[in-house]
Amino acid sequence: MHYDVVVLTDHKLLQLNDGDWYSKQVHTEDQLVCTALEKLGLKVGRKDWAEPGYDWQQCRSAVFRSTWDYFHRFAEFSTWLAQVGQCTRLFNEAGLIHWNIDKHYLGVLAERGINIVPTVYVERGDARSLAHVVADTGWDELILKPVISGAARHTYRFAAGDSEQHECVFGELTGQEAMMLQPFQHAILEQGELSLMVIDGQYTHAIRKTAKAGDFRVQDDHGGTVHRFEPDAEEILFAEAAVAAVPFDVLYARVDLIRDNDGQLAIMELEMIEPELFFRFCPEAADKLAAGIARRLA
Repeated sequence: MHYDVVVLTDHKLLQLNDGDWYSKQVHTEDQLVCTALEKLGLKVGRKDWAEPGYDWQQCRSAVFRSTWDYFHRFAEFSTWLAQVGQCTRLFNEAGLIHWNIDKHYLGVLAERGINIVPTVYVERGDARSLAHVVADTGWDELILKPVISGAARHTYRFAAGDSEQHECVFGELTGQEAMMLQPFQHAILEQGELSLMVIDGQYTHAIRKTAKAGDFRVQDDHGGTVHRFEPDAEEILFAEAAVAAVPFDVLYARVDLIRDNDGQLAIMELEMIEPELFFRFCPEAADKLAAGIARRLA
């Protein structure tokens, strides 16, 4: 079947499970996007990105929404992205996805004048011990995570004096992939993390994510909660400027930011691959996304 737009998900989320709140939430959000696209006269489907045997030349474009298994199947996803990107228009585009997958992009944003949480990269094969790298930073409390990750995979919080407890896992990880260290941001515990949605260059809506008691991970996979949030003008301008600094056409982005340990707005991450965009808090943002797709296809 030929489509103008295919909304991409993963195989576990393709079918609705009425007994599971998470499945219902995903389908609600994806349906808002499908309906917004259909209102513009576009023929829309919803598929597992890795559906065996599907001919991607049958759709004009595909938009990433809930492909949340891609970082567990990274080699397969990379091959798929290269192949499908040659015959189908992708939103966001393949070049941006490759750029955004690897958190070295934070360094590019910093070079372009966007304040980020301070970051030290440890490249694959680096022979230094974790204690050595930590001592060079001078930070008292740190976060260690891979540069390619998601859902807090291999994310560790530790005090500088406890580096030895993580030496084995650090050695194993750096033998396989690049890692990054950042100073722990205490505002996460007190204020949570802000996520501002920027669609087609403009702010649409925002949420605040807070961790459960005793944790620092704000993702709902780890018990975090989500609340509607009204950002001030400074936060909106900061989020839009961060997206404008990206060297690609950005249809949609979720700008995750905090007040850093110096009290300044700082980017935690720019999520531009398959971010949850919380359309349930602002359904009209799905209409803005659809309008951006339709304009690009025209």
